[in-house]
Amino acid sequence: MDQQYQAVRARRRDTGTVSESRELGRALHGWRDRIAPATVGLPAGGVRRAAGLRREELAQLAGLSVDYITRLEQGRATSPSAQVLSALARALRLSAAEREYLYLLAGQPAPGPGQLSAHIPPGVRRLLDQLDGAPLSVYDAAWNLILWNPLWAALFGDPSALRGRERNIVWRHFAGLPSRVSHTPEQEARFEAAVVADLRAATACYPADAGLRSLIKDLRGVSTDFARLWDTGIVGVHESDTKTVHHPDAGAITFDCDVLTAPGSDLRIVAYTAAPGSEAADRLRLLNVIGTQTMSEDSTPG
Repeated sequence: MDQQYQAVRARRRDTGTVSESRELGRALHGWRDRIAPATVGLPAGGVRRAAGLRREELAQLAGLSVDYITRLEQGRATSPSAQVLSALARALRLSAAEREYLYLLAGQPAPGPGQLSAHIPPGVRRLLDQLDGAPLSVYDAAWNLILWNPLWAALFGDPSALRGRERNIVWRHFAGLPSRVSHTPEQEARFEAAVVADLRAATACYPADAGLRSLIKDLRGVSTDFARLWDTGIVGVHESDTKTVHHPDAGAITFDCDVLTAPGSDLRIVAYTAAPGSEAADRLRLLNVIGTQTMSEDSTPG
């Protein structure tokens, strides 16, 4: 990878970006081919020309259109945005060096220290891969949903079709978007204090992140409650709590909810668990079979 990186840098100095779109397409295709569907929670059924992901599956994981993935791989789409590159890097499970190479091929600077990072360390990926008995999701420092396991999608609904702000948990809450989670007034107050405090801390850590500044501005415009909390300088911390999730088939299930911080990063891992032998644990086991099975049956074949 280091040799590839240096070669692209040299060509960019000498010839500009004429050939980079083709190289970007080849790199994306190669990274897509090496990922087995099962490793990202997708069914491996159907006839496949290659062992890796289909374009449709990569588009689903990255939250992009199939047409755009096709144009990228064919070298017909140039200058993808930093948001697109970040989504592709996550979906393709790129290493830090591969992620930097992706940005270089696209002619974009890799995110610097003053910008939010959505890079997921291998250990966090392994955690989600191995703890398949609990719904788990991963968020960046601004509470953008960036990764989830199949059981989380079965419980909350598949988020693959969500775009932009629809994947931000703070935006969804204060903008009044639909949610399967219900709070008591006390739980809601704790939740709002914690996420507003998190965003305030994020703006201090990532002052150069334009997307984060835009999120705060738009949240102030869409919600008087957010604006009031932001202006009061409220401080809150995430603690273990209970949350009730209303599933259309399994009914209302009350879980213990814990927010964990990934070591060496600002990523938040949210875990939903149920006490052994409880009714919630029984419903979760049922959902683990029926819910993920239904998702597999409903997935669009490529």
